Amino acid sequence: MTPYELKTRKLEGEFIFQTSRSGGPGGQNVNKVSTKVELRFNISGTTLLSDGEKNLIFKKLKNKINKESELILVSQSERTQLLNKQNVIEKFYDLVAKALTTPVKRRATRPTLSSQLKRIETKKIRGQVKITRRRFDPE
Repeated sequence: MTPYELKTRKLEGEFIFQTSRSGGPGGQNVNKVSTKVELRFNISGTTLLSDGEKNLIFKKLKNKINKESELILVSQSERTQLLNKQNVIEKFYDLVAKALTTPVKRRATRPTLSSQLKRIETKKIRGQVKITRRRFDPE
């Protein structure tokens, strides 16, 4: 699933934002303005995700989920609240989309005939090099 597909579900209506003073760059502005943005999203309370999707999110993002089943993300890298809010929303969609994508199973392949022959040939060459290093004993 891509972040774009998630955005079409309109999850923004269930976001809860909290702001506080940031520890990031901003000089004196840091002490006066609340630029740090914290996004909270209640996973078990949402109706926009199926039960299977909720289970996947719980399993893959368990370190970012608290006991109230809220996914918590924070952004404080920018100097303005608006940019931090946009960053945390993008981070949310990227994380959830990554959690909901199932990895493609690897299909085992066999080495080609030419690669097998090439491997055997290099082994023979290497063996010949080692034979030439042996000490010659006429007896």
